[in-house]
Amino acid sequence: MSGANGTKTLIVSGGSRGLGLALTTHALERGHRVATFARSETDEVRELARDHPDRFAFAAFDSRDSARQDAFVAEAEQRFGPIDGLVNNAAVGQDHLLTHLPPERVGEILEINLKGPMLLTRTVVRRMLLAGVGGRIVNITSICGTQGYAGLTVYSATKGAMDAFTRSLAREMGPRGILVNAIAPGFFVSEMSSVLAAEQINTIRRRTPTERLIDHDDLLPVVDMLLFEDVNVTGQVVRVDGGLSS
Repeated sequence: MSGANGTKTLIVSGGSRGLGLALTTHALERGHRVATFARSETDEVRELARDHPDRFAFAAFDSRDSARQDAFVAEAEQRFGPIDGLVNNAAVGQDHLLTHLPPERVGEILEINLKGPMLLTRTVVRRMLLAGVGGRIVNITSICGTQGYAGLTVYSATKGAMDAFTRSLAREMGPRGILVNAIAPGFFVSEMSSVLAAEQINTIRRRTPTERLIDHDDLLPVVDMLLFEDVNVTGQVVRVDGGLSS
């Protein structure tokens, strides 16, 4: 089933809203098969299920449940065929300075943003290796992984760690035909509203060479290239931030 008429089977984490929903919807519109999960179902997910009953699957569960993640991947493969690509998108933000961040919140951010994607990738990569047809891994990280921003310490640490994970996994998987890359977006207004005032957001906009913040459509062509195009690119962290971190 995999690759028939150019159609791919993808796993997207956190596909019920925001960037994950945009990525999922875009892939379905291009004719691909998508299995996605998130902590809760949304009206948008229900609409996708109605519009694409043969190519879309959704399950509601917490990404910290590694056993459920494993079962979800197995179910997706059974329904759609071998997994061609994985987009690690699910993550939680941070809304406190480190001194005000409860220890349990630190653990939650680390579990969801770092441990969860690593274990999901492990599961998917093992299945890709068994299928023997290669594959693509795209990790959604952030420029916060390399740039310092107050109020985003633990979040930034997880994204920097995912960048490092990307580079090392690319070396492990390259000889096996699996390309591993990351996309580090700049700031989305919705992700910053809880920790930055409007004045601070406007300052970031003014400091961005393109003079605008990132929206989902800025990322879709890059995701398409890394997932679907015949490129010799792996181990890279592609910044999509309007030049802010240049």
